[in-house]
Amino acid sequence: MRIHLAGIASANHCIEEARKALFVLESFQTITRWVIESIPYWKSFILDSGAFTYMSNTSKGGSVNWEDYVSRYADFIKNHKIKYYIELDIDSIVGLKEVERLRNILENKVGYPSIPVWHKSRGKDEFIRMCRDYKYVAIGGIVTKEFTRKDHKYFPWFIDKAHEMGAEIHGLGYTSSNLGKYQFDSVDSTSWLSGGRYGSLCVLKNKKIKHVTVKGKKISRYQDANVHNLRTWIMYQKLLYDGK
Repeated sequence: MRIHLAGIASANHCIEEARKALFVLESFQTITRWVIESIPYWKSFILDSGAFTYMSNTSKGGSVNWEDYVSRYADFIKNHKIKYYIELDIDSIVGLKEVERLRNILENKVGYPSIPVWHKSRGKDEFIRMCRDYKYVAIGGIVTKEFTRKDHKYFPWFIDKAHEMGAEIHGLGYTSSNLGKYQFDSVDSTSWLSGGRYGSLCVLKNKKIKHVTVKGKKISRYQDANVHNLRTWIMYQKLLYDGK
């Protein structure tokens, strides 16, 4: 499995460490110059459209000129030769038909396929069609709890169906202490940022990540915690990628 570290732009205080990561996912909304310059260091880089920002605030999304957004997104992808990029999965704002129309515009401008994102509202038939038409697909709605924890038991069906049809599958925003439980080809996680968020350290044990505090106290310098956690998650990346 390829674990993509998401939110890597936050690591501007430890760029050299960040460049040791294997896989990274960053948003079009938050990507920085140093991240762009670091892409050659990583085995795989995925660019997200940044649509999640608008999915969590539909009133703001309603005022966006999506064709202009697609144009700017496509130009960025082409200018920086981004191999893997995610469609604008804004089903909850504009509906699937419009998402498909925008996807066509985007892919025509870029010149090669995006990673389409399946949501529960699309139905299983649409997932099967995606896997037939694309070599790399994603499941969305995990972060927003559209795909609840109880629904995770259905992951094997989606994973097996994708593999049966020759497609790789990405768990978008899938974070777990035991990421190896489901055989996604790739996932992304911001959990390495827990040092800054919660004042905790990540510990790798028995192929799982645990978050701990030091003697019951929060870490006073979140930058130090983030560097430690980044190093731990890079070890986790290597562990799950190598299967050892």
